[in-house]
Amino acid sequence: MINFNGQIIESEIQLSINNRGYSYGDALFETIKASYGKLLFWEDHYFRLMASMRIMRIEIPMNFTMEFLEEQIQKTLNANKQQQASSRVKLMVYRNEGGLYTPNNNTCSFIVSCQPIQEDFYLFNDDFYEVDLFKDYYISPTLLSTLKTNNKAINVVGSIYAKENNLNNCLLLNTNKHVIEALNGNVFVVKGNVIRTPPISDGCLKGVMRKQLIEIIKKIPDYQFVEESISAFELQKADEIFISNVIMGIQPVTKYRKKAFTNEVAKVLLQKLNVKIRLN
Repeated sequence: MINFNGQIIESEIQLSINNRGYSYGDALFETIKASYGKLLFWEDHYFRLMASMRIMRIEIPMNFTMEFLEEQIQKTLNANKQQQASSRVKLMVYRNEGGLYTPNNNTCSFIVSCQPIQEDFYLFNDDFYEVDLFKDYYISPTLLSTLKTNNKAINVVGSIYAKENNLNNCLLLNTNKHVIEALNGNVFVVKGNVIRTPPISDGCLKGVMRKQLIEIIKKIPDYQFVEESISAFELQKADEIFISNVIMGIQPVTKYRKKAFTNEVAKVLLQKLNVKIRLN
């Protein structure tokens, strides 16, 4: 069951060929982890969505309050009997159909869907995890690149490349040849007691989990946090690399090319992340 503009309906619906999300990628989405009915970091997801709609010039309906959208998500979880489990929730907002590249209007519709997942909290995964650079295409370091839009061609092609080369993930580069993120999350690099992540101005996704980890790192006196561009050359000098997103939490990288990495910092941050969730 899905939630289409506040109505619970069967998940198999007919999509108009004029749907702007389908035709032009004129849509935004948030992927949210729900644990027993609790939406993790919901406020951050909501404000990111609102900011993204303003950037995309999609009209924000008067009823699109944080409370209203949470109610719609809860309604969807309840319809799928997932309020006593953990779920992956997708909230999509798209501009209503009409027009070609220039829309006839800027009003919007929304769809909420959810799928069950196994992990209630974030678990530490120290399995073998190899990454490499994806260099076929590059991301432009602009504000649009930081949004979660329906246009994810580079992530699709990069994921196929990773599968063909027996990689667990790939790291994406911007047009300045800086490492900006992984195919499915933000990237952090550790050297000594310094933890670095690319700045939003480099074109990386403005990740919700990225925000949580930055807040945690800044409160740990043993570590120094730096937000700056990262070159591919620096990856092989790092002690640790890990990837973050709201579904898996933190994924340590064990191998990049011929270099193997530790995971001690990732382990510490994951523990503090789970504590933060329990306290909120």
